[in-house]
Amino acid sequence: MTTTRVLVVEDDRELGDLLLRLFGGAGYAAELARDGQAGLHRALTRRYDLLVIDRGLPAIEGLDLLARLRRSGNQTPAVILTALGTVTDRVAGLDGGADDYLVKPFDVDELLARVRVVLRRRPTGTEHVLPVGEAEFDLIARTVTTADGDQTTLSGRESDLLRLLASHPSRVFSRQEITSGVFPEAATETLADTYVHYLRRKLGPTVITTVRGAGYRLGTL
Repeated sequence: MTTTRVLVVEDDRELGDLLLRLFGGAGYAAELARDGQAGLHRALTRRYDLLVIDRGLPAIEGLDLLARLRRSGNQTPAVILTALGTVTDRVAGLDGGADDYLVKPFDVDELLARVRVVLRRRPTGTEHVLPVGEAEFDLIARTVTTADGDQTTLSGRESDLLRLLASHPSRVFSRQEITSGVFPEAATETLADTYVHYLRRKLGPTVITTVRGAGYRLGTL
């Protein structure tokens, strides 16, 4: 049986270490990022089954972090932890893409119970597979399989870019939107062009269509 992988993004050192022990004791494989930038990088480059994100993070605030992940096409279930407990705050968290929202201080048994509920709602079957023309893109394995059975494995960033485009196949994404969604740490937008080139080199020149003056959209294989 595959171990459930959890990413905890929490800047409070004591609470972060406590959550690592808590999830480890519950049988999960937990990792810790201590600021929003590190959390964003890990979530975009590694596969997790659940994100547990503090709202008041340095570098990138928790809801902003989650919004960037959702814009990139990353739909990993997420639980927000926060000291902000008003109805308005909770609504903002849920509308921002969180699957649950737990106010500090919280009971650890309640946190684990909520985590179990969120994990039970994870996509099953082929819901983690996106079409790319007649090919299939497996979000978990990061592989693209053609109708002929040829399979190509993508890097983390290549996968993130293809996920963004394949999640919205008719939408044209500007280079700025791709950069902010997939490469938020980049100083320029040239990284978007570089990874479009990488995907075309691996999957063929038609996988991504250039829309002159506007950006890129998903093509076909």
